[in-house]
Amino acid sequence: MNTPVIAVSDVGIRFRRNRGGRRSFKDLLASRSRRSRPNEFWALRNVSFDVQPGEAIGVVGRNGQGKSTLLKLVAGVVLPDEGSLGVREGVAPLIEITGGFVDDLTVRDNVYLTAGLHGMTRSQIDERFDDIIGFADIGDFIDTPYKHLSSGMKVRIAFSVISRLEEPIILVDEVLAVGDRSFREKCYRRIEEMLAGGRTLFFVSHNEKEMRRFCTRGLYLDKGTLVLDGPIDKVLDLYNTDYAD
Repeated sequence: MNTPVIAVSDVGIRFRRNRGGRRSFKDLLASRSRRSRPNEFWALRNVSFDVQPGEAIGVVGRNGQGKSTLLKLVAGVVLPDEGSLGVREGVAPLIEITGGFVDDLTVRDNVYLTAGLHGMTRSQIDERFDDIIGFADIGDFIDTPYKHLSSGMKVRIAFSVISRLEEPIILVDEVLAVGDRSFREKCYRRIEEMLAGGRTLFFVSHNEKEMRRFCTRGLYLDKGTLVLDGPIDKVLDLYNTDYAD
């Protein structure tokens, strides 16, 4: 076995439902993992798994069960409250995909800004700029402020930028739910190209066809706990059985 590119051990993370709760003096003296805090809940708890290089993993579960939180932990957007999480390769995050774009900047400026923030040099962006714009198919809007694009166009340019990063780990969270059918198929082919190149995929989608198309392994989350880690077909079958009408 290779060294895992992602190693998750007894990870837990909690959030506060509102900001009105107060902590007692006893809570402040308690260890971080054992403090009892008002109005808080565990989004994930006691979650453990390893990911090997080149695996394609689908994260399965209903809304609010911790799927997106898990991807944010892997991306380093949030930190666990307990347990340990190690990510040994760079990450290309296709999560909250348009979040880093600046409304008042043009599409061109946003491409350079976003790609640069993810580690591309200016010369690398210069080399890939035409491919990025061509993939997104918004050539007539290069010098248009980003805020004037439609939601579908915003997703197209954002996916095009992030998918050109060379990071070994790809995180995809529901980003293909927006956009027309032809562009989604173009995104599918791009993901398949990245997988064929040996990338590691962490994929969240409510579309079972997408899950079965890309993923060989599944993680089934329910109420913040890992119910099953196994072949994607087995994981999806259990999920469908649990929540059959």
